[in-house]
Amino acid sequence: MTIKAANVSLLHEREGKAYVINLIDTPGHVDFSGRVTRSIRAIDGAVVVVDSVEEIMVQTETVTRQALEDRVRPVLYINKIDRLIKELRLSSEQVQERISRIISEFNRLVNMYAEPEYREKWTVSFAGNTVAMGSAKDRWGFTAEAANAKGIKFSDVVDAYLNEKVDQLREKAPLHEAILNMAVEAMPPPHVAQKYRIPKIWKGDLNSEVGKAMINCDENGPAVMSVTNIVVDPQAGVVASGRLFSGTLKEGSMIHLFGARVDQRIQQVCIFMGPYREIVGTLTAGNIPALLGLDAARAGETLSSQKDVVPFEAVKYVTEPVVTMAVEPKYSRDLPRLVDTLRRLSIEDPNLVTTINEETGEYLISGMGTLHLEIANTLITKTGLEIVTSTPIVIYRESVRAAAGPFEGRSPNKHNKIYIQIEPLGEDMIGMIKKGEIGEYMDRHAMAKVLREKGWPAEEARGVWAVEDTGNMLIEVTKGAQFLQEVKDMVLAGYRWGLKEGPLAYESVRGTKVKVTDISLHEDPVHRGPAQIMPMTRRAMFAAFMSANPTLLEPVQKITVKAPPDLLGAATSVISQKRGKVLSVDQRGHLVYVVGEIPTSETFDLSEVMRSATAGRAFWGLEFSHWAPVPGSMINQVIADIRKRKGLPSEPQKAEDFIEA
Repeated sequence: MTIKAANVSLLHEREGKAYVINLIDTPGHVDFSGRVTRSIRAIDGAVVVVDSVEEIMVQTETVTRQALEDRVRPVLYINKIDRLIKELRLSSEQVQERISRIISEFNRLVNMYAEPEYREKWTVSFAGNTVAMGSAKDRWGFTAEAANAKGIKFSDVVDAYLNEKVDQLREKAPLHEAILNMAVEAMPPPHVAQKYRIPKIWKGDLNSEVGKAMINCDENGPAVMSVTNIVVDPQAGVVASGRLFSGTLKEGSMIHLFGARVDQRIQQVCIFMGPYREIVGTLTAGNIPALLGLDAARAGETLSSQKDVVPFEAVKYVTEPVVTMAVEPKYSRDLPRLVDTLRRLSIEDPNLVTTINEETGEYLISGMGTLHLEIANTLITKTGLEIVTSTPIVIYRESVRAAAGPFEGRSPNKHNKIYIQIEPLGEDMIGMIKKGEIGEYMDRHAMAKVLREKGWPAEEARGVWAVEDTGNMLIEVTKGAQFLQEVKDMVLAGYRWGLKEGPLAYESVRGTKVKVTDISLHEDPVHRGPAQIMPMTRRAMFAAFMSANPTLLEPVQKITVKAPPDLLGAATSVISQKRGKVLSVDQRGHLVYVVGEIPTSETFDLSEVMRSATAGRAFWGLEFSHWAPVPGSMINQVIADIRKRKGLPSEPQKAEDFIEA
């Protein structure tokens, strides 16, 4: 099973002409979809691999959607044809019928998620050489072009397996030839693809020198690169790889890192050949370089030879870390090594969030799912560390369901006052933040215009102080307040402190609009320092929060189950037992597709329960769907359990506890 993205650069000859193909192999499991998201930024075309037995799955839809949203052209490879013949005993007509169904289902995804101008162009078909089929295990495969040229029919494939002639099939139709020929023919070269991809992933001026260089993939223009993957090599240190959109990178040249805000010198320019690096010294636009010497680089970073370049759009992940595990070394002497290992893991995989809880002394790893954490656990133990881990626990979020305030907060020295209101932000606004339509670094006038169009009052639209990726906003609507700009950063710090650890169970806050309605500050700066302003802001915010019908949100997973019709009742009853609900049931061919939702907290033993209920005959996939309020009958118990685990009093504080007498 693939758990990491691996790059390889291949030289492929077709009809006497040589082509360089930069290939990134990405994982298929939903827990590692972050690696797919980052890799999509670096490529122009995607070979979507579909299992012919399991057909289109949840993750197939997710990665196809991501590729199409980034204007990456997909082609289809249908794998494991051998299983249709050997295990399911299908005839050549039934195999063709199955393949036709997979192709039409895949085209439905393209029509659903592609932008209108690409829908028809990017539809795949066997006749158009944008579909290949074969068996990776037996290393054979073909497209329509190869089948016609070599005289291969479906009946020949069935015959090869029935009469043990697979070796002949492999020699006649090698898989690599089919896949690489399809890539060369269907996928655009960089200078073509960047003309329509750059306007989508880069928000700078397309008519500027940098914009024109990237659109034309100009190797003589300024160097601009988007880092998509980081590997920490024990000998070489940080190796940053990604897509070079314009210019040329050379050993020894200085490059500016926009996220880290530093200049660093490139020590080596390489290309990846699977696990190995080949030193090339120089690489031009359109390639995927691996750079040594850039210790401050992280995935999502923009690199450029010029400092006035607009960075690339942030990579938007489809899932969030929703499961946490506590780790500690078996022997306390290994603590520094554990800290170093956790730091390295979080650099290599930004979706694996590592935090140190200083109050409880716990080292926490948060990931996309239990498998993600298991793999992290394995990577830690491979370094020779002996560790003790807790059982996986679900991450919750805190939110409000009503408006409340303004509530007064006073500073510890009683010389300053702040008044804060709180209300739910709304899922449409949270969606806009997630999509990047509004953000922290957006021009405030442009943001105000967008918010007014959404029905916000003009003074609120103008007064945005902060937009958090977690789906929270801080708005300033004071009138005539003195010294406000001087304490703005302190108010923001107090607000972010409150968001990081909410009052219900010290979990992160999500989906709130916090408004500063008034502030009264002491004229002497000595009496309005951070030690006064930050606690005051947090207390007023918590008083409003606890008065606004607070609730706890739990992550909900979308589940797709495929099973024979006679197991429909068993599959739906498992979903119902797990506090889930069935959204739809469809019959496609000989299988029933059940789509439903299940809270993440109920999925830890889902494998065992589903297998025993369906005798192992059901396929299913999970992916993060949304956050939903914990049911009222359970919320108090869930809060008490979280607080007990964190060593807090079992009862949360009330609003009155945060209001100064």
